[in-house]
Amino acid sequence: MNNNRRNFIKNIGIMGATGVLMPNLAMGNTQLRREETIEKTRPKVLFFDVNETLLDLTEMKKQVGEALGGREELLSLWFTTMLQYSLVTTASGQYEHFGNIGAAALQMVAANNGISITEAKARNVIINALRGLPAHPEVKEALEQLKKAGYKMVSFTNSSNEGVKKQFESAGLTSYFDERLSVEDVGKFKPFIDTYAWGARKMGVKPEECMLIAAHGWDVAGALWAGWRAAFIGRPGQQMFPLAPQSEIIVSDLKKVADILVTYK
Repeated sequence: MNNNRRNFIKNIGIMGATGVLMPNLAMGNTQLRREETIEKTRPKVLFFDVNETLLDLTEMKKQVGEALGGREELLSLWFTTMLQYSLVTTASGQYEHFGNIGAAALQMVAANNGISITEAKARNVIINALRGLPAHPEVKEALEQLKKAGYKMVSFTNSSNEGVKKQFESAGLTSYFDERLSVEDVGKFKPFIDTYAWGARKMGVKPEECMLIAAHGWDVAGALWAGWRAAFIGRPGQQMFPLAPQSEIIVSDLKKVADILVTYK
C-alpha cells in the first residue's frame, strides 16, 4: 500500500452512528483550533437549503420514477444529471430555471434507457413534483425553536423565486423565514462561490457570520470554501464530501441542529 493510500484511509476516519462519514480528528490541530474559536458563537444569519433539507422528496421521486416507466433505480442518475447540468449552465455563463434543467435531465435519462418523454410532459412532471412537497416531520418544530431563539432565518435555494414561494405555501413554511433567496436573482447555481458571496452581501453580513444548513455534501462544501460556517444534515443517502473542510455540525435531522444552535451565545 503506498503512502498516499495509507494517508487517505487514515484521514477518512470511521463511519459515525448515523452513517455519516466522519473525518479523523487526528488530522491536525488547525481544524480543532478553528472549531474552538467558533463553538458556541451564534451565526448572524442561518441560510437553509430547501429541497431535501427542509422538504421531503419521497413523493417527487415517486412521480419521476413513474415517468421513467417505474425504473426507480434511475432516480439517482436523474438527480445527479440535473445537478451536473445546473453546473454546466453556470460554468457556461448561462441561466435556466432549475425545474427546466430537471426536466431536460429527465428527458436525457429517459432517452438513454429507451423511454420517450416530450419536453412538455417532462416539465409538467418536474414542476408539479417540486411544488407539492411536504416538510420533513421534524422541520416545523425545529424552525419554531430557532425562531423563538431569535435567529434570523433565510431560505437559500437553487429553485426559482416563484418555485420556492409555491413550495413554502404548500408545505406551510412561509411564516418561519425572514427572507427567501433564490439563485435566480444572481444567475449562478450553488455551489459556485460567487453565489454564496452574493447571499452574504444580500443579507448585509460577512461570510464568517453566515451558516448554511443543508443535506447535500456539495452544498456544504461550497459554503465552507466560501468562508461560511455549515451544518450538515445526514438525510438517508447523503454524505459529506471527504475532501471538503469539516462541517461544524453533522447530525441526522434539523431538530438536532436546532438543539445545538439554541445553546450558542
